[in-house]
Amino acid sequence: MKHARDDYNRIQDPANLIPADEPVFLIRGQDVAGPQTLRCWADLASDMGADEAIVRAALRQAHKMEEWQRSKAKKTPDMPS
Repeated sequence: MKHARDDYNRIQDPANLIPADEPVFLIRGQDVAGPQTLRCWADLASDMGADEAIVRAALRQAHKMEEWQRSKAKKTPDMPS
């Protein structure tokens, strides 16, 4: 799997479900744009006919991100130096 950031290449897919050349995008819990991004994704996925279980899962993650940001840390997205 190809990450948008080279420093995330250490994140693995041990079951090899994602092809090596497939682009992926990771949104961390500390990302202030994360919860809103997940909610937008959930809305789009729902509009496009996605299974409601995955939509609900994304919305739960958005809520968990907000809780995590309140208790731990949050920051704007950046790229490594």
